[in-house]
Amino acid sequence: MSEVGRVAGQRGEVGRLADQRGEVGHAADGPAPPAHRIEDLAHLSGATVRTIRAYQDRGLLPRPERRGRANVYSDAHLVRLRQIADLLDRGYTLASIKELLEAWDAGRGLGGVLGLVAEVDGPWTDEEAVRISRAELDERFGGTPDDAAVADAVELGVLEPVPGDEDSFLVPSPQELTVAVELHAAGVPLSAISGHLRELRGQVEHIAARFLEFTTEHVFARYLDGRHRPTDAEAAEAASLVRRLRPLAQQTVDAELARAMRLLAVQHLRQHLDSGETPDLRNRTRSVTLPADTMAAVERLVGPEQASPFIALAAEREVRARVLDRLAASHAASTDLDETS
Repeated sequence: MSEVGRVAGQRGEVGRLADQRGEVGHAADGPAPPAHRIEDLAHLSGATVRTIRAYQDRGLLPRPERRGRANVYSDAHLVRLRQIADLLDRGYTLASIKELLEAWDAGRGLGGVLGLVAEVDGPWTDEEAVRISRAELDERFGGTPDDAAVADAVELGVLEPVPGDEDSFLVPSPQELTVAVELHAAGVPLSAISGHLRELRGQVEHIAARFLEFTTEHVFARYLDGRHRPTDAEAAEAASLVRRLRPLAQQTVDAELARAMRLLAVQHLRQHLDSGETPDLRNRTRSVTLPADTMAAVERLVGPEQASPFIALAAEREVRARVLDRLAASHAASTDLDETS
């Protein structure tokens, strides 16, 4: 199933789960609900017997009804197991799921929260994934098979293997693949393209993290930082804000990238055309990839705005210290020679 189809299915599931309110722990008068043995419940839900018992022990699943010498489960237990599985798929921990379900059972809505989760988890681009055969992939990159390049693309998520079909791949972003095809046609080696994408991805993830920090601080803090989880109305309002703010990050990056490319491309061209002078390397910059934990530690120490100059100064200090060490070592060696001569 494509990513778009999966997300659409999740949104449908959100509606289904929201409509199930009152089915767990709120049995209505009427015919007795269907009874299931724990083995039957495991088969219907896809969970194991051990998992069901573990959920009961943690308070995530109501205890079964005792009928004679047997424990029986109702469809309400099946609904609850599917809710837990859905939330786990969305990245919630069991502790968070317990809080959500307790809030729901206490009368505070869950549908709005699930709607917010679905909005955040939904597609952040209009692109639709496409399927491509290995033969077509090889043809687009010059006709020569390159297993190492394909493995790199799979590792980076540019290509996704199709289960049960070793000769096909899913392409989550056709635009990204098209860029790689054009760069390769212009003479860029595939290994260089993969390396560039790794470096670029780290920088873009940093931009995304900063945008999320910014919007959380100024927009979403009132929904997320309270002592209690947001109500259905608050979650619905937050979901609406996500829809409105979603394109802003890309629009900002597009505008700033266009500005920077125009500025730097002109400078770069002038440097190459000005053959009478040696380019001044002192004011040129290069980007490097740092581990996320290292960047986080530096930002905690000096703040996000000062992280870049701090790292640059720290590196410069280290370089100077090593130069001084070499000079001192060279002088000491010369002194030793003079004393023995």
